[in-house]
Amino acid sequence: MSRKTVFSSAQLPAHLNERDRFSLWQDIHVAEIWSVEYGISASLPFEAAIEATAVGSLVLGQMSGTIRHATRKASNIADDGNDGYLLLINKADTVLTGAQVGREYGVGKGEAVLVTASEALKMVGADRNVWANVVVPRAVLIQAFPQIDDRLALKIGAENEALDLLKRYCQLLETGRPLVSADLIMHATDVIVDLIGLVTGAKGEAAELAGLRGLRAARLRAVLAKIADNFAHPGISAQGVAKELRLSTRYIHDILQETGISFSERVLELRLQSAHKMLAQRHNDDMRVSEIAMMSGFSDVSYFNRCFRRRFGYTPTSAR
Repeated sequence: MSRKTVFSSAQLPAHLNERDRFSLWQDIHVAEIWSVEYGISASLPFEAAIEATAVGSLVLGQMSGTIRHATRKASNIADDGNDGYLLLINKADTVLTGAQVGREYGVGKGEAVLVTASEALKMVGADRNVWANVVVPRAVLIQAFPQIDDRLALKIGAENEALDLLKRYCQLLETGRPLVSADLIMHATDVIVDLIGLVTGAKGEAAELAGLRGLRAARLRAVLAKIADNFAHPGISAQGVAKELRLSTRYIHDILQETGISFSERVLELRLQSAHKMLAQRHNDDMRVSEIAMMSGFSDVSYFNRCFRRRFGYTPTSAR
């Protein structure tokens, strides 16, 4: 079940002075969340609030208050062994600056940066700051995007379309009714991880081509274009694409293997996305689900139904 918790300085004993309240708050934070050395504003009263919504193994959180800087050193990492990733999103009219893995970053309102708890980290803001965190276990993100560490400490602009969608999706999960269904929780975590891949550039054609140069990159573009143009054809195959491009079938499989997504996986995803889009369009209401499945390239409706439910978390009929 997804659940929300709040940890606020307002919950601390009222008789404590400013210094003791901050000290107690930090001790609780280290014991319950993770080991970080915080510094507070010298000109404003201490105030801090953390909201956290757990969705499966992920956590959607927000920190607000007069926390001015945060530092995580090797000793902090050794204290808790936390090695998860955090997508930090600045929500205030301030600039959050920091550094990790030899890179420096500065993110303004609406901008974001990916950092990891397994490497030394520092962040500095203003006297009052608000930022959101999407926390993902290392094993989960590495499995989805093996080269994700290449995207650490790189600023993500506020105009990033995937980031905007991720913000809205997380807000829906945080403000809506808690998820109970295990299938829906799994679906929600998959969506968030997928969006983080798009937000950071760890997923997508640009990421796939980043490690390739010259002729090999050009050939990958040609393969991806052929798949995109012909995925709805029931007879599409790696052998057919290889023949059209005058390449070997083995070469097709090898070059796609480098991207982490196989030929059949790409075709299936494109077919499912096509069917999902058609099902959601009002002018297709008179079409049977089986017709839409066939038009998207599926020859077996039962197989389509199973794949659709596994991918989106609900039936094709529910998508209408």
